[in-house]
Amino acid sequence: MKTMIDQAYILTMNAKMDVFEDGYLIFEDDTIIEVGQIPPANFEGRIIHGKHRLLLPGFVNGHSHLGMIPFRSLGDDCPDRLRRFLFPLENACMTSELVVASTKYAMAEMLLGGVTCVADMYYFEDAVYKAASEMGMRALLGETIIDFATCDTTRPFGGLEIAQKMAAYPAHPLLRVMIAPHATNTNPKEVLQQVDALSQAYQIPWMMHVSEMDYEMQAFEENYAMTPVEYLDHIGVLSSRLIMVHGIHLTPHDIELMKQHDVSLIHCIGANTKAGKGVAPLDQLLAAGVRVGLGTDGPSSGNTLDLFVQMRLIPSFQKTWLHDRSIFPASQVVRLATYGGAEALGLAQQIGSLEAGKKADFILMDMDGVNMFPVHDPYAVLVYSANASNVQEVYVNGNLLVHEHRLVHQDLAQLRQDLASQMTTFSAEAKKRSASLNEEKNIV
Repeated sequence: MKTMIDQAYILTMNAKMDVFEDGYLIFEDDTIIEVGQIPPANFEGRIIHGKHRLLLPGFVNGHSHLGMIPFRSLGDDCPDRLRRFLFPLENACMTSELVVASTKYAMAEMLLGGVTCVADMYYFEDAVYKAASEMGMRALLGETIIDFATCDTTRPFGGLEIAQKMAAYPAHPLLRVMIAPHATNTNPKEVLQQVDALSQAYQIPWMMHVSEMDYEMQAFEENYAMTPVEYLDHIGVLSSRLIMVHGIHLTPHDIELMKQHDVSLIHCIGANTKAGKGVAPLDQLLAAGVRVGLGTDGPSSGNTLDLFVQMRLIPSFQKTWLHDRSIFPASQVVRLATYGGAEALGLAQQIGSLEAGKKADFILMDMDGVNMFPVHDPYAVLVYSANASNVQEVYVNGNLLVHEHRLVHQDLAQLRQDLASQMTTFSAEAKKRSASLNEEKNIV
């Protein structure tokens, strides 16, 4: 059956950035049929009145670690947090059940914030695949490959075997498998070349943290007299299938190589600045024509899975960093959170803008919210005023998943209870490590 949403303030995010202040959108099943200003007079089907609603494509979270909700607020100000808390607790406490419960809770948080698509790299991703299907989100899912034994494999690089099995999964309307080597400094040349070959054989993307850490940059300079991006080019693995994450320390030559090979980047401004790592050269990337999307990183790194936060942080940091108030207008930031993310993940033919033939992934926001008035510029309202609480309805693939800011098919309280019940061992071990850290601080 066809459904029409009329009288809505529509931001299409298409190539022309068309806006319809009192427009309509018609979709049937999982596909958008029409978008425009004047609805057909003889429409037959269900009508949803969108008056006082802002209608736009769903947000795309281009990079996260959804299984890491249990780490949120743990050791946030600890300088060696990765080695003191993250890696040890993952190996000691993470189970398939805990990762699945965390993933479902994380997806609930994102849906309530208008995120309709996510790219996730973590452990037990074969189980995450099933959980994502139950939640109804669109997702790219990749098993982490790293140079030590992990919570779901007993040997270094064991994630590659899991990735190979997942690569052969049959097509799914919402889910796509990707490959996820952890970083340039945690995977040797041979593994990265295997990843690239697997990616090419199955025509699936691969995602990796690149040019994120100071010690990563130093190691490549000392060992190869190259940047990580130059090294990846040297070993022949740069291609349009590679989705880089972070790219904080990219050089102009790195950006040239990325454009040459059509490599995309996910910009995680919240996690990067929270950790004091730096501000990525987003202006140079966009000027060069590199495909760029936005990511929250994991709930342990950026603490929130909210794209509104990322949108607000981009102009705040970039304008300050470059001392230029005019750069990164709000419309460009919203485009990065929607079409930009879809393009970076290789999904721009399906999602990211409201156009006939694309999938019906979109959100409706309440323009009557106290923080949403007045609307001189809808893009500015989204970037500087709006928050997740203003999201009223969320559709993915034509299915209503959030109505009046409540999950339609899931019980949030139950999801939280399920996660808490799986966190018993994790929480006890985290408490011990926190106490140990506090003792060391007192000694010092």
